[in-house]
Amino acid sequence: MDLSHFLEITSYVGIVLVIFLVVFLLTVKTQNRLPNWLLALFLFLCAIDACKFLVKDVPVHLLSFQAFRWTFVYLVPASFYLYVSSVCFENFGFKPKYLFHTTPFIALNFYYLIEIYSTSSVIKLKFINGINQEPVMHFFYFLFELLFQIYFIASFRLIKRSKAVYLENYADPNNYLLNALYKITILYYALHFIVLLRWLVTFTVGFSKLIQWIITLDSFAFLFCTSWYLFVALHKPEFFRGVNSKLESIKDTVPKQNPSASISDEKQRQMDFLKAYMKTSEPYLNPSLTIKDLAEKLTIPVKDLSTLINLYMDKHFFDFINEYRIEKAKEVLRDPLQKDLTILEILYKVGFNSKSSFSTSFKKHTGTTPTNYRNTPH
Repeated sequence: MDLSHFLEITSYVGIVLVIFLVVFLLTVKTQNRLPNWLLALFLFLCAIDACKFLVKDVPVHLLSFQAFRWTFVYLVPASFYLYVSSVCFENFGFKPKYLFHTTPFIALNFYYLIEIYSTSSVIKLKFINGINQEPVMHFFYFLFELLFQIYFIASFRLIKRSKAVYLENYADPNNYLLNALYKITILYYALHFIVLLRWLVTFTVGFSKLIQWIITLDSFAFLFCTSWYLFVALHKPEFFRGVNSKLESIKDTVPKQNPSASISDEKQRQMDFLKAYMKTSEPYLNPSLTIKDLAEKLTIPVKDLSTLINLYMDKHFFDFINEYRIEKAKEVLRDPLQKDLTILEILYKVGFNSKSSFSTSFKKHTGTTPTNYRNTPH
């Protein structure tokens, strides 16, 4: 089997699998339909672009259709950015203004309308054969690269902001949502450099076996990354829980300062009251506790509580709550009357809802695993 035949088979397999995932995302019953649909759109656009691995000799009467297929790649970066937005923010909704992201796609189709769609077969063929030498196409190639960088950098910034807000406002220990999203964004960004390498070789050397190997690597890498991400997402039903987009990081809303260096008597009393309340009422046992919930229980403004914890106590709300959960878990693990409880029962008892997140947090705060801690004399 030669390389071209192998590439053709892998491309067929990859495209079929991606289409299968698209159908699944569009039909699966979930409350988070919009993120699924946007991810399906992104994968479908990538599958359309991947058809270039299979297309060899296009009949003259299908040249316009082939050119139209090329233009879909200009929707890929924007579709991924909108998907990231829908995952990061629970109240994300599609708005008419987002259609602005289709402007490059429409502009390229308008150019093709003049140069390809409305011309004769001879002119079509002549234009396509020399398309890489067209100055306007050089502009669109540059535009695509610029858009890719802008959208993916914006995605990174969005995830970073969302993670900061998450840690400051939520105590749910399952923050793998944003970690997995951050990883897949890095992977897709890295894959783009394989595409750039292919373009570089094409414009300098021309089509060769090297390009075939690059294309093979590109298709395999994309399929692997997508399959891994979907496995993570589907393995965790609550994966698509975002944060409220109206929330802002406390560090962005409070003037930059170092409040811990000069804590007033009033702030100290507030911190003492908060710590006493945490020990006596144990609100952290609620696995879905948010800073808003705690502020309502304490009858103080959310912003004041956030400032107290995140700035004056120099802790994320996420870490602040988990410290109490771990201390409670240590008490249970040391209690001989509760020695029959399993680790899974204990983690649910103290407010966690995931064994992996409990083990990670426990080791972070104690330097050992829950099992080792239980077996060590105290």
